[in-house]
Amino acid sequence: MTVDEAALQERARAFLAGNDPEGMEPLDFLRARFDAGLAWVHFPVGLGGLGAPRELQSVVEKELAGTPQTEIGKLTIGLGMAAPTILIFGTDEQKQRFLRPLWTGEEVWCQLFSEPGAGSDLATLATRAVRDGDEWVVDGQKVWTSGAHHSRWAILVARTDPDVPKHRGLTYFVCDMTAPGVEVRPLRQITGEAEFNEVFLTGVRLPDALRLGEVGDGWRVAQTTLMNERVAIGGAPVRRGGGVIGLVADTWRQRPEARTHDLHQRLLRLWVETEVTRLAGVRLRQQLAVGAPGPEGSGMKLAFARLNQALTSLDVEMRREEGLTYDDWTFRRSDSVDFFGRDPGYRYLRAKGNSIEGGTSEILRNIIAERVLGLPSEPRVDKNVPWKDLPR
Repeated sequence: MTVDEAALQERARAFLAGNDPEGMEPLDFLRARFDAGLAWVHFPVGLGGLGAPRELQSVVEKELAGTPQTEIGKLTIGLGMAAPTILIFGTDEQKQRFLRPLWTGEEVWCQLFSEPGAGSDLATLATRAVRDGDEWVVDGQKVWTSGAHHSRWAILVARTDPDVPKHRGLTYFVCDMTAPGVEVRPLRQITGEAEFNEVFLTGVRLPDALRLGEVGDGWRVAQTTLMNERVAIGGAPVRRGGGVIGLVADTWRQRPEARTHDLHQRLLRLWVETEVTRLAGVRLRQQLAVGAPGPEGSGMKLAFARLNQALTSLDVEMRREEGLTYDDWTFRRSDSVDFFGRDPGYRYLRAKGNSIEGGTSEILRNIIAERVLGLPSEPRVDKNVPWKDLPR
């Protein structure tokens, strides 16, 4: 079936004619939209899509504007990371089981990758998964897990073979967050809330049917997740003058007393850099339309982090004494990051995490240097050393 813009418009309008959002529960509307292939138009038929070009998603969003929508903030990990990985490496049964409730928001996902001793060098992770018949028994600790406190499922990488080099002994699983032995503890952040968590896995039994990809091929599967993660964080569509630069420009307009030559030059420089990054994001999404994300997503995420920190700092500085105030220290379990519904103090503090989450800026620079610019790789003395023999 060939799907072009006109055909997609007709399909979306026919869907609305048969599914009145005013007369349906929001969840029922979202389920029907998924079944009609209007969730991710580039996904296969029967899995929320129509096998159409990715760029035609905007046609659907325009036609269905004002109808019930998925909660993007709460579902970022599921939509941006778990779904693309399941689509590529999942079995037919896994795709049918997980993709629909993931998209509708009935089931929230989190990511069990980083560990206290394995963050930037993820391949050194120590969480073990040992085969026991048709099950795997998992023991270990994960950290910096956003949204684990309200998640039903997690994407998990664990070590299944300690006798081979670190990248070759990993396997990728879907973890049931309600299984016995899963414990979630809050991590209080600089903003006062607990959006992050640490997760302890003690004798957690996962059926082999929850494995994604082949045993020992977890690093390759994880690369798909990580490349999509960096695009999800740094490559989201933004209109010209929108996003954080729009908030900072508003502060400039509203605060004539703060207008110094130095601040003006910084604002102009950041405006130009933001626009360059926005246009690079347009090009990146064009590349996505014809294939999987590559290392270019690391560049987008790196630029996103640096700009967010520079912009939120400038905003606070232009507000002078008021910019130093932040009184929202109440401890609570946050559902998602909210850069636009909170005050400048929150944005300034929360942006500090942008250069850590989703891959540290230092690691992203290595990826860009080696995989985009073709520079020599960093020396690796552990390349052929079994993981069990590495110092830890």
